Amino acid sequence: MTIYYDTLFINAHLATMDPKIAAPYGAIEDAALGVKDGRIAWLGKQADLPAHKSGQVQDCARGWVTPGLIDCHTHLVFSGNRAREFEMRLGGQSYAEIAEAGGGILSTLKSTRETRQSSLYHESVVRALQLIRKGVTTIEIKSGYGLDLKTERKMLMVAEKIATHDHVRICKTFLGAHALPPEFNGRSDAYIDYVCETMMPTLHRDGLIDAVDGFCETIGFSPAQIRRVFEKAKSLGLPVKLHAEQLSNQGGAKLAAEFGALSADHLEFIDEDGVKAMVAAGTVAVLLPGAFYFLSETQIPPINLFRKHKVPMALGTDCNPGSSPLTNPFLVLNMACTLFGFTPEEALSGMTREGAKALGLGEEIGTLTVGKQADLAIWDINHPAELSYWIDGGITPNRVFGGQICKS
Repeated sequence: MTIYYDTLFINAHLATMDPKIAAPYGAIEDAALGVKDGRIAWLGKQADLPAHKSGQVQDCARGWVTPGLIDCHTHLVFSGNRAREFEMRLGGQSYAEIAEAGGGILSTLKSTRETRQSSLYHESVVRALQLIRKGVTTIEIKSGYGLDLKTERKMLMVAEKIATHDHVRICKTFLGAHALPPEFNGRSDAYIDYVCETMMPTLHRDGLIDAVDGFCETIGFSPAQIRRVFEKAKSLGLPVKLHAEQLSNQGGAKLAAEFGALSADHLEFIDEDGVKAMVAAGTVAVLLPGAFYFLSETQIPPINLFRKHKVPMALGTDCNPGSSPLTNPFLVLNMACTLFGFTPEEALSGMTREGAKALGLGEEIGTLTVGKQADLAIWDINHPAELSYWIDGGITPNRVFGGQICKS
């Protein structure tokens, strides 16, 4: 029987990232990969390629093909920047002093509220394109710099529009429980009422929410308040995730696990009980070396505990104006290795296979596996470890989204 492929990729080495393939990176060298109807229809040694016809043949010139990169944690829709605050912090001013001077998240909130949707889109799509051009095919984008219904909707609509700009999948996460807006100063429980009874159901009805997040921390919201957010999300059928244990151990990871969270993120201060809870729930650890670096943190997430208990470890840029102004996935891969002790293979799995799990998309993307969507990146490199090695990311891949070869 002759098999027909819409596109056949030949003369390739495949880093499938499929754990069922015993070789490092799930590698298949001297390989080919066939795509039909936007999905991977066949892959293997090119010498084993069955009889076929192809609409298009793409010679990979012995480059390496990986799954498209996945940035599973970003806040990239915002207006303005906080470079002046960065300068102030380097000059010795504390976060509290900067906040008292009108800085911090309230600075970004004010700018984002005041910026028209069209302008907010044009600012934000530039950051998205910087990721896309470096091989990213899926981006999670959080709201959380509006903290009122009008602006949260505006942010999520911008995220939705970015998905139409170029071939990229956008996952929209509602982060209403990010910080306390000034109009609710001293009334955090009342603000959580507003999040749960007004913002979340309205935005969900509008089809703008794929998941719900929160910030469980001494400078954020308490576990009891986040529980209310998660109970409301559960009633609406929305999956949850959580910023947890970044600055202290508030038991956020255990709370997230109790609700079957897709992920718990940051996790510098998590303990073994929290790790065990994540294992039992199948919750992914999303680690964010960009924020760790930018904030000059010293408490490294317990990588060996995650390894010991076989917790999947994903990576994200955490692109945001205050603690991780970063749109370079290669730098994330490198920092995961140099700062957190990842192997290059663990790092790449963190921005492919495990990043997909952190978004609830592990059955759809994240590995080169027959039946999955053909989201690929084709790299002119000699070994997959180069993706973690080149700090500046001076490699421009050919990107494939849903089987379609992209120009970006």
